[in-house]
Amino acid sequence: MDCSIAPPVSGLRCGGHWHGGSMLGLPGLRLPPAGFLLLLPFLLLLLPATPAPHRASYKPVIVVHGLFDSSYSFRHLLEYINETHPGTVVTVLDLFDGRESLRPLWEQVQGFREAVAPIMAKAPQGVHLICYSQGGLVCRALLSVMDDHNVDSFISLSSPQMGQYGDTDYLKWLFPTSMRSNLYRICYSPWGQEFSICNYWHDPHHDDLYLNASSFLALINGERDHPNATAWRKNFLRVGRLVLIGGPDDGVITPWQSSFFGFYDANETVLEMEEQLVYLRDSFGLKTLLARGAIVRCPMAGISHTAWHSNRTLYETCIEPWLS
Repeated sequence: MDCSIAPPVSGLRCGGHWHGGSMLGLPGLRLPPAGFLLLLPFLLLLLPATPAPHRASYKPVIVVHGLFDSSYSFRHLLEYINETHPGTVVTVLDLFDGRESLRPLWEQVQGFREAVAPIMAKAPQGVHLICYSQGGLVCRALLSVMDDHNVDSFISLSSPQMGQYGDTDYLKWLFPTSMRSNLYRICYSPWGQEFSICNYWHDPHHDDLYLNASSFLALINGERDHPNATAWRKNFLRVGRLVLIGGPDDGVITPWQSSFFGFYDANETVLEMEEQLVYLRDSFGLKTLLARGAIVRCPMAGISHTAWHSNRTLYETCIEPWLS
C-alpha cells in the first residue's frame, strides 16, 4: 500500500508502523489492535501447509513358508519388519500349509507363482522374497520359471539348496521304516517323487539314480539337460541379490552347508559352493552371481531350524539390511 495516497487502514502496516492500537511508549513501535490478534489464528489457517516429511518407501516383501509350516509361524518376522521398516507391505503366503506342504514341489511352484505374480505386477520398483527351508527351493524355482519376475533380494533362510541327506524327525514321521542310507529306494521312484521332500533328497552315494530320477532339484540345478535350461538360467540371473542364511546348529538341514550350496561328496566330505560342479559349470548362474558381487553369505551359530524366522539378532544381522 502507498501511504502517501491512501489513508491508513486500522491494523495494516505502512512504512514500518502499525496504524491503529495504542502506543507502548517505545519510539517507533506500536502493537497491532486487539481485533487483529483475535483474527490471527484464522489467518494462519490460510497459509500453505508445511509438507510432511517424506517417509522412505520400501519394496513389498513376500514370505514363503517351509515344510509343515503356515503363515502363523512368521508372526515375529512380520513384527520385526513393521518395526524397522514401517509401512512395508508384507505378504505371508498362506498356501500348501501343514501336510499340504508334502505336495510335489512343481505343483507348489505353480500355486505360489499364481499368488506372487499380481504382487509383482503392482510393484514396478521390485519386491523382496524371504523363503524359509523347503520354501527356499520353491522360490528358487519361481525365479527360474518366471521370465518377468522383479525380485530385488532373494533371501534364502536355512534352505537345503543343494539337497537334503540326513535322518531327521520329519523323515522318521514320513518314512518310519527307512533310514537315510536306503531312502533312495523310495525317493528315486515315481511314487516317491510325489512327496516334496523326495524332490530334493540328494543321496551322494547314488548320484546316478539322483540325476535320473530327481524331477525337481536336478532340473533347477541344471544338472540334467532339459529344453528350458537356458531360459531358466537367464530368468534366475534377473535377481538383484541372493542372500544365503544358515548355520551349524540348525539340526535339520543336512549337511547344514547345503544352505550355502555346499554338499557331500561320495565320502560324505562337505565340498563348499565353489567346489560344486553346478558352480564350476555355472549351470544355473551361481558363478555369474558371485562374480558380480550379488551373493551374500550370512552364517550364524546357535540357532535351531525352527527359530530362524523368530530370532531378532538374526533378523537385524542377515535380513533387515537387504530390505530396501
